[in-house]
Amino acid sequence: MKDIKTVGIIGLGALGTLYAHLFTRALGRDRVLVLADAERTERYQQEGFSFNGEACDFQYVDAAKATEPVDLLVFAVKFGGLDAAISTCRHLVTPETTLISVLNGISSEEVLSTAFSPEQVVWCIAQKMSAKKEGNCVTANPIGELALGIPTGADAAHFHRLTAFLGGIDFPFSVPEDIRTQMWSKLLCNTGCNQTTMVYRCGYGGIQAAGEARETMLGAMREVVQVANAEGVPLSEADINSWVSILDTFPADGETSMRQDSKAGRRSEVELFAGTIRRLAAKHGIAVPVNDRLYEQIQSMESAY
Repeated sequence: MKDIKTVGIIGLGALGTLYAHLFTRALGRDRVLVLADAERTERYQQEGFSFNGEACDFQYVDAAKATEPVDLLVFAVKFGGLDAAISTCRHLVTPETTLISVLNGISSEEVLSTAFSPEQVVWCIAQKMSAKKEGNCVTANPIGELALGIPTGADAAHFHRLTAFLGGIDFPFSVPEDIRTQMWSKLLCNTGCNQTTMVYRCGYGGIQAAGEARETMLGAMREVVQVANAEGVPLSEADINSWVSILDTFPADGETSMRQDSKAGRRSEVELFAGTIRRLAAKHGIAVPVNDRLYEQIQSMESAY
């Protein structure tokens, strides 16, 4: 399998912009394609983007007009836009293309594996960053890392190709011992942190201080541990403590993606978080009252948009 030379990215939210910036800085704009449909591409070219105050020199590409397959394709859209992104980029994917998703939740890898081939999909979690997008301006501090892995027994060719590539350009990543457990651990973080900040209309400072918001976050996280254990995933209170210690270091005025979505009147990822936990809890007969309340409150907030 040849080395990765070209990278495609679809989705220019906070994370898409962050990774487009890192790859472009490392490889040069000619080797990184920021992919979109014709309308978005024209708008991106006219408006431009910035990252941490620096203008981004991105190569914006109308995916329909691109003809050469990419070596690495990064999906950075919201989950609701994943199917459309797959359709937009399908002709740029060959069996040699490595695929990763930086979407939240535990579902996107399965979607990509069904749409393409499981051997091409490296399981991925974007973690430990505080990224914020206002208009076309993105800030991130810290920038975090990608956690990468594959299921036990899976073909490791694309995984080794990807980690060799990222290591060669000093891209921040880690390789956890068990990627499935790590994905559930990140789901624990998102389910507690993101939903709480949306409902309580606060930044990280609101969950860093003692009080109702912080207790709600911890309660939602503990329910994820219960459901994970029922699914055979060995999460524990130690995972909660680990994530809280990370969250407590974030800028107090930083905001989760769900808080940003709420302020902008966009639909949130509540179905990926409380929605997932509630469905699995029902399967196992587990009560999850905190996630039930968060789910209902978020549904009510979104119905008012």
